[in-house]
Amino acid sequence: MNRFVTLVCYSIFFCCFGVKSFAQQDTVSVNTVVEKTQKLLDAYPIEKVHVHFDKPYYAVGDTLWFKTYLTSNMYNYDLSKVVYVEVMNEKDSLMQTMRIPLTDRVGEGHLVFDQEWYTQGNYRFRAYTKWMMNFDPAYFFNKIVPVGDVLNNALHYEVTFNDEGKGKNVRTQAVIQLKDREGKPLGGRKLNWSAQVGWDPIDDGKGTTDAVGNVRINISGKDRDQLREGKLYLSVESGSSAPPLLATISLQSALWDADVQFFPEGGELIAGLSKKVAFKAIGNNGRGLSVKGSVVDRKGTEVATLSDLHKGMGYVTFMPEAGNAYTANVTFENGESQSFSLPPVVEQGISVTVVNSDTAQLQLAIVANEPFFAANQGKAFYIIAQTNGILCYAAQAALRNNTVLVNLPKNRFPTGITQLTLFASSGKPISERLAFVENVKPLAITVTSDQKEYTAKQLVKLGIQTVNNDTTTVGNYSVAVVDESKVPYDDNKETTILSNLLLTSDLKGYVEEPNYYFNQTDEQKREALDALLLTQGYRRFSYTDILADHYPEVHFFPEQGIEISGVLRLNNGKPVVNGGLLLSIPDRSFRKDTYTDENGRFLFQDLVFTDSSRVTINARGNDNYRDMVINVDPTQYPGIDTTGYRADNVLNIDEVFAPYLTNSRNEYRTSIVLEEVEVTASSRPTFSHKDYSSISGLGMADHQIMGDRLQGCNNLIMCLQTALTGITYDSQSQLFYITRD
Repeated sequence: MNRFVTLVCYSIFFCCFGVKSFAQQDTVSVNTVVEKTQKLLDAYPIEKVHVHFDKPYYAVGDTLWFKTYLTSNMYNYDLSKVVYVEVMNEKDSLMQTMRIPLTDRVGEGHLVFDQEWYTQGNYRFRAYTKWMMNFDPAYFFNKIVPVGDVLNNALHYEVTFNDEGKGKNVRTQAVIQLKDREGKPLGGRKLNWSAQVGWDPIDDGKGTTDAVGNVRINISGKDRDQLREGKLYLSVESGSSAPPLLATISLQSALWDADVQFFPEGGELIAGLSKKVAFKAIGNNGRGLSVKGSVVDRKGTEVATLSDLHKGMGYVTFMPEAGNAYTANVTFENGESQSFSLPPVVEQGISVTVVNSDTAQLQLAIVANEPFFAANQGKAFYIIAQTNGILCYAAQAALRNNTVLVNLPKNRFPTGITQLTLFASSGKPISERLAFVENVKPLAITVTSDQKEYTAKQLVKLGIQTVNNDTTTVGNYSVAVVDESKVPYDDNKETTILSNLLLTSDLKGYVEEPNYYFNQTDEQKREALDALLLTQGYRRFSYTDILADHYPEVHFFPEQGIEISGVLRLNNGKPVVNGGLLLSIPDRSFRKDTYTDENGRFLFQDLVFTDSSRVTINARGNDNYRDMVINVDPTQYPGIDTTGYRADNVLNIDEVFAPYLTNSRNEYRTSIVLEEVEVTASSRPTFSHKDYSSISGLGMADHQIMGDRLQGCNNLIMCLQTALTGITYDSQSQLFYITRD
């Protein structure tokens, strides 16, 4: 499959070939840049994982159902056949890892939010393949899933913060309304509170709720960043002899801070060049802030007005002057005003910009100011465009004028983010621009039902027809059906397969409301998407490293199934050569054998079984197996990274998801967890083999099973499999084996 697309360069490029600068020693030809880039893209395919959940949020006791999809920019290799799905709590501590086997690049699984392990909070789901572990974890699939709790949680709250320090002192006031599990206000209750980071205290105190359960807590600290990383712990009297009610509240939004960053198109603010300067306003919680304001020069003269297009992002256009400096005076929605400096103006430079992006053409401009043009007239420059690891365009131009226009036919590009890079003749990248190219219609999916109305619990039969570019096509789909009156959601906030594969999986950093840019698109949303790409990072690879022949190290190859490997040794540590091992999965009647190599290593490949299966490996087929030790290699996982997607954490889960939690409370109304109670009862006599003289010689038993543990058992064999520690049952031979042997 030839993945390099050769485009016809327009006459503006043809007239520029053959410049004298090629004779210089420090030049690199455009062919060299293309060949080395293509070498990287061919050797390192890009895998992307998407996970579709059946609901946007859940409650403790629910079962989360999901389906995984794997895509790649190349299909001339064996794609990964295992996806890893991890669950982390609010502290980013790993709760669970699931291995999902794939069939035709699709897998499925589920997770029960067991009340014994899961409590109310925001859980992070991360998904990846082993091949993706070779690269930056910023490109893993990430999604925050809020989980409410009406089973264990006896104290519900709604909190708002008022920053009383105004950006100077570390003082905030938390206004909290406390309610019981039925939603009734806890009025007149005394409470103790403490704010701390880990085990380090910040502040503490006491308080009493008013008649409607409200309490005001004033928190003071020494460091604003430290306070935002902390937690507020509440201990509220229960109103009886029962233990106090407890709650933990994140202080991430306790203080109000804002930051506005500016990103000149192409990378630099160049004197004498009028182009876009994008901006991004974010709060301390990582979410966008709506802003209005103006840009002024050193004398206070206004040169542009600014207003965000979406979630604090937008752009202004003006022509900077050499020797001048620019400041943005910004006003936020809450009335606060601040000033922020723009990047310094460079006296000479060249940049790549997007002039126009209509339905058929992507029009670029290579623009240089007068000082740069005078110093570099006639020199060669290269421009390269790649989308999703596919090299789509490469051209060379000599700088004959201040401005060089390039028209790129969109039908030569895959749909998605295009990275446009301008190189000097030395091969050094000097300017970059991201643009979104859309040349393929989204799938037209039509869903029909066999009836217009249904009764409760009646079977619903759906018909699905998919049209891809006016042609009916087959595919693998997942459908989630919810009652929007009980599970309300915002389409814009969802991470859909479209927004993930075409946007967030290619960008570094947090993208707020990613589906906004694909949900019923119009000109305003396309403009907002362009502002996003002007402010977001894109670094799947570095051209500087490519030209220096520095390629990523590969430690993991695409898994073709679950593998178990290790070493078989004698007790003295000597490896066992050609030793036989048997792998069995008793609950699936599965057996597979293998032999060790000259180093005593063994490998069971291409295993497919559920993550919760119990696997047994033994070496009993060898004559001296009692003198052997089996060492299984540990599975390697990526480290826990920090992610900007924690900005999606929901503070007031009880309030935001009240309709769903009310329905959950009604569903589990017969399963309310009781508070701790003390049970008093007389001890029951126990019997063992010691009470029977005929078997008194068996006094060194390793394990005992009392008769009461087998009460209600319908199948003795099945019950013994779970009750016998260290014993394995082989369903084929119908024999029990001691695992340690």
